[in-house]
Amino acid sequence: MAINVDTVYKTVLLILNKEQRGYITPDEFNKTATQVQLDIFERYFDDINQQLRVPQSDYDYSSRQTSLDDKIAVFKEEGLCTYDLSFGKFILPASTFSGKTVIYNTVPVPVNYCEFYKLGTVLYSKNINYPVRVQRLQKSEFYEINKSDLTAPSENFPVYLYEGQNNNSVNYLDVSPSSITNNISVSFIRKPQNVTWAYSVGNVGQYLYNVSLSRNFELHPSEQVDVITRILLYSGVILKDPQIIQVAASEIQQNEINQKS
Repeated sequence: MAINVDTVYKTVLLILNKEQRGYITPDEFNKTATQVQLDIFERYFDDINQQLRVPQSDYDYSSRQTSLDDKIAVFKEEGLCTYDLSFGKFILPASTFSGKTVIYNTVPVPVNYCEFYKLGTVLYSKNINYPVRVQRLQKSEFYEINKSDLTAPSENFPVYLYEGQNNNSVNYLDVSPSSITNNISVSFIRKPQNVTWAYSVGNVGQYLYNVSLSRNFELHPSEQVDVITRILLYSGVILKDPQIIQVAASEIQQNEINQKS
């Protein structure tokens, strides 16, 4: 379930050329499409916070919270943390349970990767059939809770602190009690992979679509109109055409009003 990159590119070119506005190259499209996908992706989390303050409909398929969660679902991953004996803390996953490599602070290049974006739930699985949710605390709470015998964490009620970086620039989990040194897993949100309309150059210099090397948008199909409109907005900037910018910006603004009203 994705948005076909070839369909979007051809639609953008059709709209631009029909109005004789100009032409954007595949490389310009790829950079623009990747930025648009990231813009829409990051907007989801602000929209969720807003929808949590709004009463939701009880009708099937009409809950905006559920709709947003559906759109984010493809970016949800899980992985096992590694305990660093020398550091005394848990390092976030190097790979997911599905075998994808997790990237934190490097430029994403491989196809089979997950670029970390946001931490989700932390679980401790002392008993594999009954995992315990580890509660996240702020720094002041984390250190204060360990001072009292009455409130000290246990393996049945563990807590963690998430901050800082080790020598490899990877954020860590400081889990309490210190007796926990394994079986910590996390869910997290990854960033979408870069959009790619791959091509070869034909005999007369034309761009020939290469489907095997291309990468589609990872957004929900319902976002296709918004994707095209936002790419047209950026295309107007590239082509220095104020009319394209004005029309696309107006359409985006109206769509946002409709979604949030």
